[in-house]
Amino acid sequence: MSKQIPYDKEELAAWVRLVLTPGIGIRTAHKMLVAYGLPQNIFMASYQELQRIVSPQIADAICAPLSETIREQIGKTERWLDEPGNTILTLADSRYPGSLLEIPDPPLMLYVKGRVELLSKPSIAIVGSRNATAQGCIDAEKFGCSLSDAGLTIISGLALGIDAAAHRGGLKGSGSTVAVIGTGADIIYPARNRELAHQIAREGCIVSEFPLGTGPLASNFPRRNRVISGLSGGILVVEAAARSGSLITARTAIDQGRDVFAIPGSIHSPLSRGCHALIRQGAKLVETSQDILEELKHYNPVANSQADRREPESAALTEDIVSRIGFDPVDTDTLCERCRLDAATLNVELLKLELAGEIECLPGGLYRRLVSSV
Repeated sequence: MSKQIPYDKEELAAWVRLVLTPGIGIRTAHKMLVAYGLPQNIFMASYQELQRIVSPQIADAICAPLSETIREQIGKTERWLDEPGNTILTLADSRYPGSLLEIPDPPLMLYVKGRVELLSKPSIAIVGSRNATAQGCIDAEKFGCSLSDAGLTIISGLALGIDAAAHRGGLKGSGSTVAVIGTGADIIYPARNRELAHQIAREGCIVSEFPLGTGPLASNFPRRNRVISGLSGGILVVEAAARSGSLITARTAIDQGRDVFAIPGSIHSPLSRGCHALIRQGAKLVETSQDILEELKHYNPVANSQADRREPESAALTEDIVSRIGFDPVDTDTLCERCRLDAATLNVELLKLELAGEIECLPGGLYRRLVSSV
């Protein structure tokens, strides 16, 4: 957990007020900060001075008395900051991630739960469909784990499907994970990821640019996506339909000068079409995590893979069963014959393989091997 650093209440109040003043967007705020340096100076400026930079309507809003709504939000933010592990980074903070300063519209404030230092570590985003296939989730988790073990922090958006799998993989590796969310930092969305979010807050980092109490509005998520790509050295799209939000993130990454990678899939799968479109547009086709590491120049091979840590006899039996299952569905009677095992022994090994994500149980008691691309 990051060390709590004392904050200036007046300075914090001015930043919150700047963000919440009606009519002030990020670009207008940046223009005023360039002119006045800090938010406190903006609110001390005269109406006549402000009119030289912003419209009369915005000047009126800045000079208006502090509203009760903003006053309450300032109090809520102060109480949130007093909780262990919570931090706010403003554009004036030396800990504000440098990669975000490179994008055209960096957030004025970042609400952070967990390890602030992860925001400035070498990282890669992994994104994809909320309605992912079992294979897609396996790929996302394994790529996340492998890239995390190579020293990269895994960035994603805490959505269901690919995002959640990527976070789980990142947590398993040494690089950990950062969840960029589209709500206030005091709200977990979707609720099904509550346990995962708590784990990320403990072992990784959750970050939001939205004021506390902000709900999951549809307009928030494109804004969130630019932060996901902005924090990252590159972005990997695992599965995406032809009109997927992940493609918006990828296009934003391209605009920000980030590398874009995509995993190909079946020509018959709707969730492969987005990835194939990106590849046609110049994204790098990847089959293994090393394809990404070599491109990003962060290659650091993992000394011990999960397979290497198995007991030798168990590993040999497991590999033999996997090789005999193949990628076409097969029933247990056929597998008993292929593997020369009794049904009880085989069922124990099949359960282990299914829990490890190496095979998939299909309706009718059939099993199929899942592709491991990492």
